[in-house]
Amino acid sequence: MSLYCIGDIQGCDSALGRLLTKIDFSPSRDTVYLLGDLVNRGPESAQTLRRCIASDGSILALLGNHDLHLLAAAHGRRKFSRRDTLLEVLQAPDAAQLLEWVRQQPLARTHTLGGEQLLMVHAGVHRSWDAADTLRYAAEVEAVLRSDALTSFLHAMYGNTPAQWDPQLSGMERLRMITNVLTRMRFCHADGSLDFESTESLAEAPEGLTAWFDLPGRATANTTIAFGHWSTLGDLQRPHLLALDTGCVWGGCLSAVRFGTALAERELIHVDCEQAQQPG
Repeated sequence: MSLYCIGDIQGCDSALGRLLTKIDFSPSRDTVYLLGDLVNRGPESAQTLRRCIASDGSILALLGNHDLHLLAAAHGRRKFSRRDTLLEVLQAPDAAQLLEWVRQQPLARTHTLGGEQLLMVHAGVHRSWDAADTLRYAAEVEAVLRSDALTSFLHAMYGNTPAQWDPQLSGMERLRMITNVLTRMRFCHADGSLDFESTESLAEAPEGLTAWFDLPGRATANTTIAFGHWSTLGDLQRPHLLALDTGCVWGGCLSAVRFGTALAERELIHVDCEQAQQPG
């Protein structure tokens, strides 16, 4: 049995198929985790979702900002941008099934390998949260996504405030902050507040901003975290950190990490991708 994490697919199902072939993926033997942004901007979002549903639990996903954007568009909360390719899902004959599956997916997952815990999110983990906090706060949003309050949540989900986490936050501000941390975060200010504008690489970080994973005193510093979302990082790997968005939709690669008997045993595998969108 092999364990894999795969970065942002964004509707590039043909690339995902090639990658699964390259790693010799066996649904009866292996487990694959997809790190969010399954849909949008690429040409095959519906087929990506169908592949996940058909895998019968061997391909496990979590939600990214584009997956939430799909739900928001389906419920009339968000207008399409010129880059969006979500109509393929919304107009599909099985759209109701696809959307129902999406809303049931979590925002964070864990997997234990060799006695160590792997924490998986789309974008990041707040400096003050440990793994248990992350799962607990993610579950608050997940419960709303799966409830009758879904539409109300989607109508209030977007926004850049609050930018600073406080355990005493309540209501929609609390849910929005949790969602932004898990699905949108890249850089932070020195006080830990989120920056929502900068998408540069680490080498081009704007003055005064620090990558969320480099903030001092991070509670998950010794927890291995796999995430996507930040294509300008590339396949950044550190002892307790794996960034796996390698820009498939922009004509980069779709990347997987295969773990050995421990989380420190890793093999990076990728396939080249046709460019579906022009950066910039």
